[in-house]
Amino acid sequence: MMQTGRVRVEAGNVTFVVQHELWDGNIQDHSDQGVAILVEVGDATALRFNCFDRERSYVYGPDGKDVKFRMDETVDGNPIGWSVKTLRNSIGIMLTEAGYAEAAGAVDMAAINKALDEVEETARYKFAAERNTVKHNRGTDVFEAGNIRFGLENRKLGSGDGGVAIHVLADLAGNTGRVFTEETEMLAFDCFWDGPHYHYGPRNKNHRIYWDKTLVPDPLGWCLDQFKGKKLRVMLERAGYPGVAADLDDDVIASVIPAVEARAREMQADGIPAEVTPNLVQ
Repeated sequence: MMQTGRVRVEAGNVTFVVQHELWDGNIQDHSDQGVAILVEVGDATALRFNCFDRERSYVYGPDGKDVKFRMDETVDGNPIGWSVKTLRNSIGIMLTEAGYAEAAGAVDMAAINKALDEVEETARYKFAAERNTVKHNRGTDVFEAGNIRFGLENRKLGSGDGGVAIHVLADLAGNTGRVFTEETEMLAFDCFWDGPHYHYGPRNKNHRIYWDKTLVPDPLGWCLDQFKGKKLRVMLERAGYPGVAADLDDDVIASVIPAVEARAREMQADGIPAEVTPNLVQ
């Protein structure tokens, strides 16, 4: 789990901790990212609030009883706002339920409410400003497919891992050919030898899922199967691009995939490049 910038806010006998976290699918529980708000009593975490894109939950006694409840995103609204409001109204009974009755009886609500102003401001800032996103290269071989295009690239990371990458791109925020047109990578498939994974919305949500190499020994083949099986539409919707998904032309995509597959296999046979191929922006 990637964790950035823990901010601690003292509030009498408890301490609030705010941190951004990035979870990778099949490494952590599922692919997600967002902000965690912790309530510490001494050295123990008494309460945890997960204010993520997908995971919206709170935990009583993560270091003890570890009982999780989920927010209802339909009625509870923004998870940061809900968590702060809940702490203002219910921190005492929640600490008791978590097994910290003594601390609950000694909370200073004036200090709590003052600290929660800073907690909320920090959490909202981190949720937006510390989101992990990436801008890859568009690829060395590009194949037009209606309103999208496939970019192929043979990549090498600084760690030495690498392999064929497939970038699924579209022109957003401006029509094709204009100086202000923004070509955006909506999906990225890194078919690496050691750590193969794919991204939903690299520049947006950037939810990463690592393949189980036991069940998916050929990640490139898996990708091509999804394209042939018309799964691009639902994948683009999950990545946050429903408008692009609605305009896909399955027949055009099907006509392009054979050429994409042939070139991708050629690049795979060439092996990992000798030199590192850095991202444009990390």
